[in-house]
Amino acid sequence: MKTTAIHQTQSNTFPRVVITSVVILALLASFALMQGCRGNRPYSDTTPPEHFTYLPDTTGIPMELHFTRGRYHNHPLMAFWIEDTAGNYLRTLYVAVSIGKGEFRYGSAEEGFWKPGEIQRPSALPYWGHRRGVENEYGNMIPSPKHPMPDAMTGPTPKRNFIIHTNTGTPLPQQFVVKMEINQTWDFNEYWTNNKFPGNEEYMTSCQPALVYKAVVDLESKQKEYQMEAIGHSHYDGSDGSLTTDLSTITTALDIAREVKVVFP
Repeated sequence: MKTTAIHQTQSNTFPRVVITSVVILALLASFALMQGCRGNRPYSDTTPPEHFTYLPDTTGIPMELHFTRGRYHNHPLMAFWIEDTAGNYLRTLYVAVSIGKGEFRYGSAEEGFWKPGEIQRPSALPYWGHRRGVENEYGNMIPSPKHPMPDAMTGPTPKRNFIIHTNTGTPLPQQFVVKMEINQTWDFNEYWTNNKFPGNEEYMTSCQPALVYKAVVDLESKQKEYQMEAIGHSHYDGSDGSLTTDLSTITTALDIAREVKVVFP
């Protein structure tokens, strides 16, 4: 049964700890080497963007989400969604398929090698999950294989700059908010260290907490572009849907995205 598979994936048996520890150390070493090679050289990414289409329906207003990756972009997870100006969740526009379906490409190592598997990562995008407000069978607020997000709004994380072509949906107020949450594993820094919360496995998969960006859209203004700005970070292990506006402890995570825009073509 699927529930049993998840339990086995998250168990703390000796072989699993050894495999996981080796993989974590290798990833950390690789990330540190990559950042060391980059140093403080000026960073510019002129890679042509990939194009993706989600929610290809005919309701609402066509909208584009333009994402330019930053210096420290390295396979982050992210979600985009719409709220009204009172903070009520309206619609998800896109969410990484591993979160939206509850299955990760490297989710299980039961046979001595990594393969896709069901796994829950409530610390990955907790602010989005709590705003969406749907509790799953495990008691957290992210999708699961039994309760996945629709295919029309899930997809792989783009590896480079991208433009998502989507639709606002209806009904829609004249003023609304577009938000993005983004998180990247293994990005420890001097404040968010690997021993900050000993034994907290959810924190260890998040490191610097997920960042939340927003843009306030006013359709009456006829404005074509809106810059998304970082407004805070999520809970470090996804225990709740809080937003901390103090970003003084966040370093490299602020340069996962160089620029994010909402564009009305």
